[in-house]
Amino acid sequence: MTQKTRGAIAAGHEKTAEAGREMFRLGGNAFDAAVAAILASFVTEPGLTSAAGGGFLLAHTQTNHNILFDFFSQTPCQKRPEDEINFYPVDVNFGGAIQEFHIGLGSMAVPGNMAGVFHVHQRLGSLPFHVIAEPAIHYAKHGVKLNRFQYYCLTSVLTPILMANQNGQNVFILTGKPIAPDVTITMSAFADTLAYLAKKGVREFYQGDIAHQLVNDCQEFGGYLTLDDLKHYRVIERQPLTVNYRGNTLFTNPPPSSGGILIAWALKLLSTVELANLGFGSARHLEILAQVMQLTNAARQEGLNDYLYQENIVNQFLADDFIAQYQQDLAETVNKWGSTTHISVIDEVGNAASVTTSNGEGSGYVIPGTGIMVNNMLGEEDLNPQGFHQWQENVRISSMMSPSIVLQNNQAEVVLGSGGSNRIRTAILQVISNILDFNMTVEQAVNSPRTHGENGRFHIEPGLTEAEILNPLLTNQQVVRWREKNLFFGGVHTVMKTSDNLLVGAGDNRRDGAVAKL
Repeated sequence: MTQKTRGAIAAGHEKTAEAGREMFRLGGNAFDAAVAAILASFVTEPGLTSAAGGGFLLAHTQTNHNILFDFFSQTPCQKRPEDEINFYPVDVNFGGAIQEFHIGLGSMAVPGNMAGVFHVHQRLGSLPFHVIAEPAIHYAKHGVKLNRFQYYCLTSVLTPILMANQNGQNVFILTGKPIAPDVTITMSAFADTLAYLAKKGVREFYQGDIAHQLVNDCQEFGGYLTLDDLKHYRVIERQPLTVNYRGNTLFTNPPPSSGGILIAWALKLLSTVELANLGFGSARHLEILAQVMQLTNAARQEGLNDYLYQENIVNQFLADDFIAQYQQDLAETVNKWGSTTHISVIDEVGNAASVTTSNGEGSGYVIPGTGIMVNNMLGEEDLNPQGFHQWQENVRISSMMSPSIVLQNNQAEVVLGSGGSNRIRTAILQVISNILDFNMTVEQAVNSPRTHGENGRFHIEPGLTEAEILNPLLTNQQVVRWREKNLFFGGVHTVMKTSDNLLVGAGDNRRDGAVAKL
């Protein structure tokens, strides 16, 4: 009889988490559970991620190895004249704001998610890949119920993209009348594709018929991707970025991605303040958060955006003398969306996985016969700060995604990450602070009200009792009050090991997150 593994997983859909728990039932480790959950999320959370998207997985092993697997999207090896490119804007309505994205074949970067799941499985998994893929195949073939958040993504927010062409309309087959949040979604073409890849291997995706179909359509209808782009794509294993915070060690995503280093910078600045003495949600606490976020944004503009690909950027940006330039400003104070999803996993033997994946908003293009919509990473303004079509050829795209693990005495203590585009870093920052500064339970830390500061605005969720005091305090920022908690503020699905060795977790209720344990 198979020995079960005790573990916990938090994710954006109960069936995503259930796929991971099934691997624990079969005796698999945290990495088996993470890979199964990633594959399942392509079906259960199709508005947020895809087999043709990109992501990162941060691993802490029971033997105390820490590895950041970078399988995010890569820019193409060569450009084409812009007048040949299929690239156009769509407006996406998030209920409180309109955000413009660009889609079409010219918005597609080289996909990394399929390479990532195969690579992580080969390096750290213990169960056969076809076993790990089975829950996702079953969901796609027989259907899963959309939760409220996924229904909102597919039928409200992403409708202009999903309806961009007939193939896109046919990817997600909704069954049930009238259409409601608990309708069943099936993806039969993807079920067949994943079963085929589980049998034949990942090479079929990057060099086989699927690759040739994708490339032929790009060359004929206005995309950048070539066979060389797909053939030469590689998962990169990186040394995680490390920062100490109040006696704990945080591992997170290093450059060229920007989210992790901005979290590390903000934590170093925040460490100069004894937050626990201020009280969570107090006017002083909120004022400090607002100032830290504003200073982080300023430091990003001055010392990071133009230098992300420099070899020594971590040492320069996190140097005490650079941070000291901003500490005086903080001392004076003391005296929207992102189509992204996150999975956190921990097991009883000390393995932990923090994984964030995304499809952007999707390009509107589906590889014929596969049920796979390709990403639109070249069409996201957040990922192209120098302007569209200005990207450097053949480089890993910088991302705000920041899968993170907090260690205490070399043991995984907190595993977390978030979706939410530019709000990823501030959401993670606050959950870490809630746990380490205010000694909150994981449920309290994840689902307490949040804030976000950017572009002269300080956004506040309801429930922070002293928020009304902020207006006269934040003289250089506009305070934006939200009427209810919102997906704008991220989705920090989190698991942790308590001081008495219990494995616990919390799914972010802003995005209908779920937890499964064994």
